[in-house]
Amino acid sequence: MGQANTPATRDQVILLAGRVALGAIFVKSGLQKLLALSAFAASLAQRGVPQSSTWAVIGATVELVGGILIVTGLRTREASLLMILFVIVATGISHRFWEFAEAARRAQESQFFKNLSIIGGFLLLFVTGGGRFSVDALLASKSRANKMAPEQKQDSEDIRRAVDDGMQDLRMKERR
Repeated sequence: MGQANTPATRDQVILLAGRVALGAIFVKSGLQKLLALSAFAASLAQRGVPQSSTWAVIGATVELVGGILIVTGLRTREASLLMILFVIVATGISHRFWEFAEAARRAQESQFFKNLSIIGGFLLLFVTGGGRFSVDALLASKSRANKMAPEQKQDSEDIRRAVDDGMQDLRMKERR
């Protein structure tokens, strides 16, 4: 069984898929809001948000950048906390279901609980981090490699060469 088929690798692929699924909605929505900033600011003003033009820029930027950080797995834990805060604020502004009647109430209640579920996803991502297939993991592996003392690097290279030589010897024996 190859390394690609191990349960740990499958878990990491699932974590990657979860990160992409969780972050994609924020990338799309944040970009749309930035491209129609005045409309977004007007919607915030209608909901009673003061200085809505300023908050529109901040909100749309946080949504887009936060989504990109989640999708790529860069600063995943910090981005998860940022996005939890973003979703709490957005939910408090836009999905106050208790202020609506009947059908509108049900629709807003559904959006409220969808956002609660998204917060749950970000909490899980905060705990797990970005996983093996993230920019965080790539940067950590480069950092560990750079922190190796020269003698450790040489030892590591010697071990790699010895393993390669041993594997080559085994292949030659198998051919005989």
